[in-house]
Amino acid sequence: MGNYSKILVAFDGSESSRNALSQTLSGFEESWIKVLIVVPAYEGELELVGIHDIQSLLRGPTEELTQEAREIIGSESARVNIDVVKGEAFERIIDVADDESCTLIVMGRRGLHRVERMLMGGVTAKVIVHSSTDILVIPRGAKISWDDIIVAADGSAYSKKALKKALDLGKSHGSNVTGVNVVDMHPEHYAEAAEVVDKLDIKAKTVLEKAVADAKDEDVELKTQLLHGDPAGEITGYARKHNAGMIFVGSRGLTGLKKIFLGSVAEKVIGLSPCAVYVSRQA
Repeated sequence: MGNYSKILVAFDGSESSRNALSQTLSGFEESWIKVLIVVPAYEGELELVGIHDIQSLLRGPTEELTQEAREIIGSESARVNIDVVKGEAFERIIDVADDESCTLIVMGRRGLHRVERMLMGGVTAKVIVHSSTDILVIPRGAKISWDDIIVAADGSAYSKKALKKALDLGKSHGSNVTGVNVVDMHPEHYAEAAEVVDKLDIKAKTVLEKAVADAKDEDVELKTQLLHGDPAGEITGYARKHNAGMIFVGSRGLTGLKKIFLGSVAEKVIGLSPCAVYVSRQA
C-alpha cells in the first residue's frame, strides 16, 4: 500500500483537522504518524499589550490541542507522536515533513462557501504550492475510501505520477480506478469550432489509451471517461455523481514569484471535491 512508513498530520483542533487525524488512523493502519501542532511565534513588544509571559499565554491552548489529539488517537498511541512547534504554519509543516522523511502530509479542508473553496488560500494551499511531499486533503466530514478512485489523466508529467500512485494504491486495495480526461471546451462552442473539438478529443483519447496501457503493465484494469467543460468542475462533478472515494491529481512544483499565484486545476479540485483528494507532487 505505497511506502507510507511515516505520515504527518497537521492538527489545529478544527473539525476538519480532527476528522483528518481520525481518517489517517483508520486509513493507514500500518504507518507511523506524526501529529503536528503549530503555534505562532510572537515577535512583538509584549509590554505594549500588557503580557509579560507569552509562553504561559500559549501553553493553555496548546495543552488543550494536545489533549484533543490524544483523545482521538486513543489506543493507537504506540504508533503516534505528537509534536508542538512554533512559527509560520505552512513553513513548519513542510520543514518537519522534510526533516523527518514523511512520505505523506494529511490536512483537513474546512467546509467553506463555494467561491472561497475554489480560491482555496490559507495554510493548505501554501503547503500544496511549496511542498515536494505528496499531500492528502480531506474535506470536513469526508472519509478515506479506496473503493472507487478517480485520477485526472491529461498526459502531463505530473499527472503521470498521480496515475502511478493511483494504480499502486488501487492495486493494493482492490479498488475500481477510473482515468478522467477533460477537454476544456464548453458545449456552446462545439458548433463554432467542431474541428478543433474533434482534434482535442482525439488527443485526449490517445492520452487515456496510453493510461490504460500503463495500468495493464501494473496488472490493473483502468476504466476511462472523456468529459468536456471546466476541468475542475467536471472532475469533481463526476466524482460526486459516482460516489468516488478519492481523487488523485498531479501538481507542479512552482518557483519564484509564480508561487504566489494559486488557482490551478489541482487546487480547484481540492476546493470543490466531495471526497478526499490525493495531490501527487513532482519534484
